[in-house]
Amino acid sequence: MHEERGLLPRAGSPPLAYARRPGREPGLVFLPGFASDMEGEKARRVAALAAARGQAMLRFDYSGHGASGGRFEAGTIGAWRDDALDAIDALTDGKLVLVGSSMGGWLALLVALARVPRLAGLIGIAAAPDFTEALMWSAMPFAARETLMREGMIMMPSAYGPPTPITRALIEDGRRHLLLERPIPLTCPVRLLHGQADPEVPWEMSLRLAEQITGSDVTVTLIKDGDHRLSRPADLALLDATITGLLGENSG
Repeated sequence: MHEERGLLPRAGSPPLAYARRPGREPGLVFLPGFASDMEGEKARRVAALAAARGQAMLRFDYSGHGASGGRFEAGTIGAWRDDALDAIDALTDGKLVLVGSSMGGWLALLVALARVPRLAGLIGIAAAPDFTEALMWSAMPFAARETLMREGMIMMPSAYGPPTPITRALIEDGRRHLLLERPIPLTCPVRLLHGQADPEVPWEMSLRLAEQITGSDVTVTLIKDGDHRLSRPADLALLDATITGLLGENSG
């Protein structure tokens, strides 16, 4: 069947752009990264794999991202987690495998903890839990911190495009959703892919994440020359193989 595209209306919240395809369980859900969207290369690759296998698939844009409503600078980790929950609750059925890239890996974990009975597995691609604190705030010069707290927003240079607005609300809300300092009670299969040449999110973060997840079925795959995006042909082939292997486990 063709991919259905639309806008998910929500009372009091911006509508969410989505693309979904019906199919068999477990369904795949792709969660994009910070300032990314559902049209990225990895999201489209996962959608193509799902279509080839007849697997159900959902990809969507958080509020303030891509084709969804809302302003990017109004977003927070909690708000984007709620976006993901709204999309998943309204647009999917049955068991799910969550595939999260960078910030999407953090959001996938938060969604998994909120919907444990529905989880068949989780895949993190350069997963970045706690990045607002561990990677943004900790690396921010004192003067930038002072400006952020006083004015509520600063513009942070980005290697992937124009400077990105970083808000005080993003940092402060992020602290309410930190995961790496305590056990993460997930027992579903977890697969973590991370490039050791990632300049944005240290690969050691995936090792720390694996250590904190309480389940035993956790695998970390390190790609020595892999960057943050992991979008080269070989990286995408590894993602395909990881998803296919996990789906094989879930189909017995």
